[in-house]
Amino acid sequence: MLSLAFKSLWSRRLTAGLTVLAIAISVLLLVGVNKVRTELKDSFARTISGTDLIVGARSGQINLLLYSVFRIGNPTNNISWESYQRIRQQKGVAWTVPLSLGDSHQGYRVLGTSEDYFRHYAYGRQQSLELANGRPFTDTFEAVIGAEVARQLGYQLGDELIIAHGAGNTSFSLHDDLPFTLVGILAPTGTPVDRTVHIRLDGLEAIHLGWQSGRQTQQLTPTEARQASLEPEALTAFLVGLENRVLAFGLQRSINNYRAEPLSAILPGAALHELWSMMSLAEQAIAFIALFVVVAGLLGMLTTLLAGLSARRRELAILRALGAGPRHLFALLTLEAALLTLLGIGLGLLILYGILLAAAPLLQAHYGLLLTPGLPTMDEWRLLAAIWGAGIITGLLPAAQAFRYSLNDGMSIKQ
Repeated sequence: MLSLAFKSLWSRRLTAGLTVLAIAISVLLLVGVNKVRTELKDSFARTISGTDLIVGARSGQINLLLYSVFRIGNPTNNISWESYQRIRQQKGVAWTVPLSLGDSHQGYRVLGTSEDYFRHYAYGRQQSLELANGRPFTDTFEAVIGAEVARQLGYQLGDELIIAHGAGNTSFSLHDDLPFTLVGILAPTGTPVDRTVHIRLDGLEAIHLGWQSGRQTQQLTPTEARQASLEPEALTAFLVGLENRVLAFGLQRSINNYRAEPLSAILPGAALHELWSMMSLAEQAIAFIALFVVVAGLLGMLTTLLAGLSARRRELAILRALGAGPRHLFALLTLEAALLTLLGIGLGLLILYGILLAAAPLLQAHYGLLLTPGLPTMDEWRLLAAIWGAGIITGLLPAAQAFRYSLNDGMSIKQ
């Protein structure tokens, strides 16, 4: 019976192929939306852990989270160094990590920070940063780069890095009078850290000496730069770790009411939750559309089977003449519908995983998001099983019609 169903579909391979393609596209949309959503959520969630608060200039908490942790977008303003020092000395604050963004290196963001970044920044399940080669920076003009930067640019320890002024992918204003020496390469993390060039805060200050309004007015040597005051005047944001997480809400309220300048303190988990809440409406709309595409695909299969049924009446009559009963014809039509749906599901998954594998390097290269498409989850298997079941049920209508055809019905068709 299975062989007969395959041969029957093969004899109508053009219409059968189009039906399979329609079902494949519907499966691609329905399962793809769910898989991309799940993968991106995991990728975002494992980017930062162990940080109790993120503090930045007054803005929405999603914007602050995106530019400070994911290097997406730009800050609305900076935080003064005095405010940073005052907050880090408050009771209950165990550690802070200053973050200063603004410049770039061959399209990768440059982050000015302190040695505390390598001690306290954690991702995934409280995993600390590890160096694959070298050591953390200890000098003003030393740099540590992420794994993706090292791999893409082919850097080795001891190489010199020239920082470009501004955060664009292409810049003609270079801080080439004050190069940095590469002293460390971080192990891969699957986070935006992999795409970041890390230097010290005083190094970031040093390369901006002699610059006014985005233009260089004076060139300095490293020795001359070291002799200047390199204490930062402002930061982009900073991470806060507390001695007790219970203190987070109190300190957040205190920072949000800070009178010296408008600041925002956010809880990373709450900001991520708000981000998913904003996206959930779009997710539901896409899933709703994908569901209708599935229905359209199944209706297309039903139309194809019903339209082909009239043309196959002689074929069915011959099968009856060869000894096939109405139940055999019913089973044959049902089996064909099941095979069409199953082939559509298989093709849809094949296309989906091909797209995910192709998009994964692009997402990691441009946004630092790690997409690792694994096997379908249990929920996705249930969804696929439901589509298959719906396909079989759809095939029952033409099967029932074939069941009613008599032997004379097919043989009496006029050509």
